[in-house]
Amino acid sequence: MYFKKTSTYILATAIIVSSCSGKKEAETTVYENKKLVGKDQNTVQLTSQQIKTAGISTAIIQNKNMDKLVRLNGKVEISPSHISSLSSIMGGHIKSINVINGSHFRKGQILAVVEDPQFIQLQQDYLVTKAQLESARLNLNRQKDLNTSKASSDKTLQTAQADYSTLHATLKGLEEKLRIIGVSAQGLNSGNIRSRISIHAPFSGFVSKIFVNNGQYINPSDTLFELINPSGLLLELKVFENDVNDIKTGQQIEVYNNQNPDRKYMAKIISTVPNIENGGSSIAVAQLSSSNSELIRGMYINAEVKIRGRTTPSLPNESVVSFENKNYIFEDMGNRQYKMIPVITGISDDQFTEILKSDFLNDKRIVQKGAYDLLMMLKNKTE
Repeated sequence: MYFKKTSTYILATAIIVSSCSGKKEAETTVYENKKLVGKDQNTVQLTSQQIKTAGISTAIIQNKNMDKLVRLNGKVEISPSHISSLSSIMGGHIKSINVINGSHFRKGQILAVVEDPQFIQLQQDYLVTKAQLESARLNLNRQKDLNTSKASSDKTLQTAQADYSTLHATLKGLEEKLRIIGVSAQGLNSGNIRSRISIHAPFSGFVSKIFVNNGQYINPSDTLFELINPSGLLLELKVFENDVNDIKTGQQIEVYNNQNPDRKYMAKIISTVPNIENGGSSIAVAQLSSSNSELIRGMYINAEVKIRGRTTPSLPNESVVSFENKNYIFEDMGNRQYKMIPVITGISDDQFTEILKSDFLNDKRIVQKGAYDLLMMLKNKTE
């Protein structure tokens, strides 16, 4: 009985030791296999027949003169100098409003009408002062004649002169006030005095905001409308870091929106912001070559800039392959081995693709024809 229990104990111990040893061996094998896969996952080995079938050929990186098309995006904005707050020169009650938000208007168009008794008083003061000035003019002329014959003293002449000058200055001031509120002093008489003045548009554009309503009393400091002059439309465009050095003031660009991408408008870069933001981009500001009512403030737009004749390191287009949104090339390592290398690409034309930060590729043989076949072989091998 004792022998049986001892045998059982020894057998169990042997099984445990054997299990631990097998587990350790299995772990070592898996580790070694992973290490092997990691070493070769970017390299593919071909046979002579596979090289012949794929028709593999190589090239070296070379400088090419290429045109670059830079694509930008941004929003339509308005120059602060072309946003106007319109108010009334004098206070009063809003009698009528002739526009709504978004209304287009022409220069000189009546936007609103304001009514107040003080407008009547201003016109009355002008007509009274005008009559007094005429009387003072006649009195001054009479005093000059009398003073010449010494029938009147110099002091009386000086008083007449002062009265005339004072009234003349007062009349000119009233005349200017009438001009500002849109009343012509030249045609004003006692028969056409009015209690209302019109608020005219200072330029052609459209209404952005309306701050008043009919019947409201306004002060001279109150803003009635916010007006936008479309000739001040600006385009704020985002320029990525790789393109910053290619965007210059004075460049002509083509602009379009997503709603009508086939219709393009000409614009010009008028300034660039010498600053890279946290997102890795800068800002360029462009101005439309002509007014455009289809582009409005806040609209998202796209732009294209053509950069002419830039010499840059390049490879044939077929040398560059893409996988999972990244670009790669294959280096000929010799002995029928080809290594996949990630690259950053720039501009392309119908034959060549720019390779950025390419100094490490100088004098290396890069696969030209057959690069896609190598990519498929490598990915099938990895799977």
